Amino acid sequence: MIAALVLAASLTGIFNPLTYSQETANWALQAVAQDLGNLAAALMLLASLYFLKKRSIRAFPIWLGTLLYIFYAYLIFAFFVHFNFLFLVYVAILGLTFYATVGGLLEQDLQTAGKTMAIKRIKPSAILLILIGLLFILLWLSEIIPALLSGTAPQSLAAARIWVNPIHVIDLAFLLPGMIMAGKLLMRKQTLGYLFAPALLAFSVLMGSSIVANAAMEMSTGNRNTMVPFVLVGTIVISSLAVLVFHLRQIK
Repeated sequence: MIAALVLAASLTGIFNPLTYSQETANWALQAVAQDLGNLAAALMLLASLYFLKKRSIRAFPIWLGTLLYIFYAYLIFAFFVHFNFLFLVYVAILGLTFYATVGGLLEQDLQTAGKTMAIKRIKPSAILLILIGLLFILLWLSEIIPALLSGTAPQSLAAARIWVNPIHVIDLAFLLPGMIMAGKLLMRKQTLGYLFAPALLAFSVLMGSSIVANAAMEMSTGNRNTMVPFVLVGTIVISSLAVLVFHLRQIK
């Protein structure tokens, strides 16, 4: 049901210009780029469910990371996109994803699952998660702190005409500290580290892909300022994917 709703909402957002007609050009472009990432997430969710049905333990972190990504994405759509004809779809996806994630985790014997997903070569996954977390914390603070000191709003708010950047809030409060903690827990060979480290790597691939799509779309409009984010985040996507594959191959 989640995958079907995400596919419907994403295709509507991409192909129906009325969906984001109330947004600024910048925010509408970001929404469409997010829709492209959401399409990939819906397909990945279906693929992970298929392999879960075949009792593949490797599919569990992909499933979990994909649900975390969808929850993140539709938290933004539900609260920071103007009220439109997809509003109830956004709310339904947000609620279903939350309960599917919580229910899926509660159904697991976490200790057993953690032991099953324990691997020997943990440093690449742990180090990459910590580096991604620290990098984006510094990146967001480099925009926020100068704005606070000067008594002005960050530039990204003016471009999107929103009162606060939801990405800053979610990332700094939850996602980036979570990545750093998952990396440290994995270093300590803790159960939650084995469970969440590969899930957050899968999340990183999906989220990074949507950011790359946004940068590419902005470059197509003549904005060359997005070249650096395109290369930087593209490198993170490739690194996350490579480390994720390396990590999953060790799970027996």
